[in-house]
Amino acid sequence: NAQRRSRRWRGQGAHAFGRTAALGGRHGVAAGARHPHLLLQGRGTGRMNPTNKPINQKAWWLVLPVLICVAFSAIVPLMTVVNYSVQDIISPDRRVFVGTEWFAAVMRDDELHQALWRQLGFSLSVLLVEIPLGIALALSMPATGWKSSAVLVVVALSLLIPWNVVGTIWQIYGRADIGLLGHALQVMGIEYNYTGSATDAWLTVLVMDVWHWTPLVALLCYAGLRSIPDAYYQAARIDGASKFAVFRYIQLPKMRGVLM
Repeated sequence: NAQRRSRRWRGQGAHAFGRTAALGGRHGVAAGARHPHLLLQGRGTGRMNPTNKPINQKAWWLVLPVLICVAFSAIVPLMTVVNYSVQDIISPDRRVFVGTEWFAAVMRDDELHQALWRQLGFSLSVLLVEIPLGIALALSMPATGWKSSAVLVVVALSLLIPWNVVGTIWQIYGRADIGLLGHALQVMGIEYNYTGSATDAWLTVLVMDVWHWTPLVALLCYAGLRSIPDAYYQAARIDGASKFAVFRYIQLPKMRGVLM
């Protein structure tokens, strides 16, 4: 009888404890829903919040040498030119302030207007040649393997040559006596003289610029093509899209974003 009473008391006590715990849990969840900050109050104690990190202002001292170099190499010469543009330098010791007189004279100059239109026509002609040629070159380049690395190195070689050296190379290249291009055109019976003909000079500069900067366009387009996920091409093959459709709706938008 004593053992039966003991079991009965233990059972009643466990039932009462479970009921109390369940009610307490419900009230706790409800209280947490009404006051959500109470649930997070005990979390993360002892941990450092990333948003409360101290800001180290000493890092600006690391940028100071760059700012000084930019000031001496760009800003100071620019301000010197601006200072000279508003003065009439008669002699090293005599200067007269003229304000915007030089700017007004330049804006009324007909030769400047003609040169500006020629520059705009040259830039447009260069873009009309370089962009389609660079896109075609990027599409023909291998995507993976050692051939891809080799082609990238070969394509980027012209970009490693400084612009002033490019002009010297093409100046020698176009001469009829020692240059390959000039001699080849002379052998074929084509009259070519970039020093005596304005048209020949314009075409020479155009070809020189295309040779120098088309690889940059090709590399930009190639980077845009490599960033396209393979799932796009798989979906296009499943839909039976043609090569032109893949280029129009998949490749060209990505390259347009890179070039713009």
